[in-house]
Amino acid sequence: MVRACRILAIALAAAAAAAAWAFPAFAQQLASPPARQIMVMVPHPPDHFRPGANYAGGYGDDLSRSARARLARKMAREFGLTLVDDWPMPMVGVDCFVMAVPANRSIKQAADEVARDSRVAWTQPVQIYSAQAAPLTGNDPLFPAQPAARQWQLARLQRLSTGNGVRVAVVDSGIDAGHPDLAGQVVMNRNFVAGRPMVAEQHGTGVAGIIAARAGNGIGLAGIAPGAKLLGLRACWQVPGKTLCDSFSLAKALYFAIDQKAPIINMSLSGPDDRLLRQLLKVAMGKGETVVAAFDRTQSDGGFPASVPGVIAVSDSSLAGSRGRVYIAPGRDVPTTQPGGRWFLVNGSSFAAAHVSGLFALIRQGGSSISPTLVAQNGYVDACATMAYAGRNCECACAPGAARAALRR
Repeated sequence: MVRACRILAIALAAAAAAAAWAFPAFAQQLASPPARQIMVMVPHPPDHFRPGANYAGGYGDDLSRSARARLARKMAREFGLTLVDDWPMPMVGVDCFVMAVPANRSIKQAADEVARDSRVAWTQPVQIYSAQAAPLTGNDPLFPAQPAARQWQLARLQRLSTGNGVRVAVVDSGIDAGHPDLAGQVVMNRNFVAGRPMVAEQHGTGVAGIIAARAGNGIGLAGIAPGAKLLGLRACWQVPGKTLCDSFSLAKALYFAIDQKAPIINMSLSGPDDRLLRQLLKVAMGKGETVVAAFDRTQSDGGFPASVPGVIAVSDSSLAGSRGRVYIAPGRDVPTTQPGGRWFLVNGSSFAAAHVSGLFALIRQGGSSISPTLVAQNGYVDACATMAYAGRNCECACAPGAARAALRR
């Protein structure tokens, strides 16, 4: 028995060592935080891309995978770095390799050194983003009145559309797909955060509930588009008091959303401008996908990705109205779903953005290819006039001026 146990222990140790060699992320993802990593973009010929393929960190075939893995390891050795992870992104013509920088070296210096290599398209540091949510108001149960029920006349809107079958990609922290108000609403729950197991988290679950919580089930609340289906793409994680994301996890999740042809992509977060993410957003919008982002009031331009032309920037406050084309939607004292079958009141631009993503799902019902256009008065979204502009019969009492102006455009 003792001998058998020793043999098993040796075998397990060998397997772990092999896994660490073959998949450096397993050995490095916890030892090297995202703030000490860079992304190295290596040109990837577009003809390698096959629509519908499974880009879960692998390459099209074993030979290609082997060759590119050797190249990445070689480059990491040459520059004194450690290969951590990789992801092919043929839609933007690159393979993305993540490399850890030793503690005694400057992140910028390492990125600049690698960028001068002729085999590299460009490099950039792995950056950190945060969700645009205020702290939870407490552990109060569901507040009986949803702001959208009054401000947007939600019950009447849902007589016109429930967003039936429209897929919304929620790039966020983990969603509690087993929540009674979300049961059956999350058709996919994928984890793109390396080194952190999939868990249900407050921010992602709250955003999901606002967009698509079940209606008519006698509990909780009704999402803006209760007929919509959610793609839960976990690119963020929860730490005490906040929700964080890194640019590599966001890039993987965003790439996946584009590959899945999700007509609406919700990104209730903000952070520094990023070349790779900007290119992916351009691809998404070029394919007719609508990207909704939270406006960051602490940034003069609203933060990234809200500042990107074509991205729908949404705030929960009229203070944002003076900063360009920013829409204002309900985002204060909003009841929504929380992990563990609970409900809380939430605040912040994150949840205002979720309202607009749900409204776009109402418009997109039936496979509509119409690029959604928001109608607003003084920045405040007029949901009914927006529906009228999209060709839906507006049976709710639209603000007459906004509705007429929308229909004349």
